[in-house]
Amino acid sequence: GYGVLVQAIKDRGKVVCGSRTDLAGFGELDADGRNFGFDIDLCRAIAAAVLGDAEAVEFVPVSAAERGPALQTGEVDVLSRNATWTSTRDAQWGNFTAVWFYDGQGFMVPVDSGINSIDDMNGATVCVTSGTTTELNLADAFRQRGLDFTAVTFEDSATVYSTYEEGRCDATTSVLDY
Repeated sequence: GYGVLVQAIKDRGKVVCGSRTDLAGFGELDADGRNFGFDIDLCRAIAAAVLGDAEAVEFVPVSAAERGPALQTGEVDVLSRNATWTSTRDAQWGNFTAVWFYDGQGFMVPVDSGINSIDDMNGATVCVTSGTTTELNLADAFRQRGLDFTAVTFEDSATVYSTYEEGRCDATTSVLDY
């Protein structure tokens, strides 16, 4: 149970928090390499509540692909980074807290592409982060419209965006908090 986890945190003297370092406003690094953002503040609040010290946190950067396994193996005590709540993840990763941020999904295309909606994207190559609900939603949206596409997947959003910027994808898709 969770009592065992709380005791392990107390015995260790710190909360090990899986987070991001590249999501503006949620999990970033300042010029001195110190973590900051909404998700980071949540980890500090947990440390304050459990240990009485908001600084008793070790931040472990985890990618979209690494976040579930990091929780399952105990590499991190808590995950505080973007993760869509699904019944599969709830069953495999452990209990989610209440939803605290609602988001949507969108596409980014070059302004001169002639693409005005998903219906203009038949045959497109789309850069997307692998192992995410974004990837699943992409496939569903194209399938529902009877459109073909090629997903170009990467484990981290930085590579997704750099590949898109290099022109190797017609579009990219992600949650809108980017």
